[in-house]
Amino acid sequence: MVERTAEPDPAWTAVDSYISDKLLGADAVLAATLAANAAAGLPDIDVSPAQGRMLHVLARMAGARRILEIGTLGGYSTICLARALPDDGRLVTLEIDPHHADVARANIAAAGLAAMVDVRTGAALDILDQMIAAGEGPFDMVFIDADKDNGANYVRAAMALGRPGTTIIVDNVVREGGVLDATSDDPRIIGTRALFDMVSHEPRLTATAVQTVGAKKWDGFLLAIVGPAS
Repeated sequence: MVERTAEPDPAWTAVDSYISDKLLGADAVLAATLAANAAAGLPDIDVSPAQGRMLHVLARMAGARRILEIGTLGGYSTICLARALPDDGRLVTLEIDPHHADVARANIAAAGLAAMVDVRTGAALDILDQMIAAGEGPFDMVFIDADKDNGANYVRAAMALGRPGTTIIVDNVVREGGVLDATSDDPRIIGTRALFDMVSHEPRLTATAVQTVGAKKWDGFLLAIVGPAS
């Protein structure tokens, strides 16, 4: 078994603060989003400020005009991504919990982004099937931060809604080293290992994963780009 830390190493948090102070600066909109999430009783599982900026930068690097997000929570990462879009850009984000979706809509509206963000409520796999059937793709970037049991299914749907060159990012793929535990009965770890297996056998994906440490403890992101159909 892999030993897991109850709290992040203080040095990790200190470095996160240093990065935020030096490179991000104060952001009243994102601070208000976190405050609204806390007041509404949402879990404190948003990406960190540095990770949110990373998503924003990656979206700009990809030249994304249409972004799909699977897992909205209170809209923190949604706002980071939507800010990277051009004025005529579009972001569709999926959230299973109606209360979370309502909080996210209010936060997104307060950020001045309601016109370009579509928050859809319901089971993500059902909505994704509907989107595929309706031909709603292609999306230029897909960020997956939802239930970990279905990570592989979400990547398959992202590919179906993508195009050659679509960027796919999946959060929480290290789980404090839990991904190494082949005997785990934790559905999140089982699902994450299945995700790695699926990606490793998918010839259309060029992928890597990067470990992260910081205020969000020890985790990581899987990053992939879709290639042409064979």
